[in-house]
Amino acid sequence: MEHKILVAESSTAGAQSVDRALGLLSRIARQTGGSSLADLTEHCGLNKPTARRLLLALINAGMVEQSPANHYYHLGPEAYLLGHRASEHHNLMRLATCNVARLAQLTEDAACLSIRRGHFSLCLYREDGAYPIRTHALQQGAYHPLGVGAGSLAMLAALPDDEIAHILEAQRTHLEEHYPQLIPTYLSALVNQTRERGFAINPGLVFSDSWGIGIALHWPDGVLAGSLSLAAIESRMQEPRRSQTLVPKLQEEALAIERLLAAEFSRHQKPSAPLARSKQ
Repeated sequence: MEHKILVAESSTAGAQSVDRALGLLSRIARQTGGSSLADLTEHCGLNKPTARRLLLALINAGMVEQSPANHYYHLGPEAYLLGHRASEHHNLMRLATCNVARLAQLTEDAACLSIRRGHFSLCLYREDGAYPIRTHALQQGAYHPLGVGAGSLAMLAALPDDEIAHILEAQRTHLEEHYPQLIPTYLSALVNQTRERGFAINPGLVFSDSWGIGIALHWPDGVLAGSLSLAAIESRMQEPRRSQTLVPKLQEEALAIERLLAAEFSRHQKPSAPLARSKQ
């Protein structure tokens, strides 16, 4: 279940139009099959005339295009160019892509790279393995509340206790409405289990046959960088495969990514600045 994209209030009409246009663009980017006008007006809180006006401006700028077949809106060529250039400069995405691909190749399951964005997790990149039966619960560009899903839970568990409490309380209504099996008290228990194991497990809590394991990634100063996770159908996540094959490979690639992050970190520090040990 995706969260609604709410348009922020602005003190000027110009800034409000920008906020609204970005809200439309963000919603379109998260719908792999395109977005209808009805979908966009519902999720962005706009009336149809306003949405059409803003969409036309985005089309003229090349950020959005409309399918002649069903009139759905999709990202345009300029959006693709911006996304491509952004991925080149996003350190975690740029550094970890090969590791994610290798993890998917070695396990034959789906490997995902996610980051924290406020109270949510965002899947930056997904690489599918060769196993023919797949779970599609977590796709590139998907948002979930922190704690929902293995990688998301791993990131939540890596945060300080007071921050976790604040996030869960802020998300209480959303969780109770859209994820009734993952209310804050239960997520708090899952956080404790994740810390004890050193990695997170999602035993089909969002979708019954979609399991996952995840581990948090840190910069060498201890700051959360994101998470690495594996997703597969239930039968592929059972013991002994989970503990003997999947977890060791996940930990190995996570450690390799953290080494890359440490090297990147050191290049941007003064020579005299000490580096903290990376959290494991």
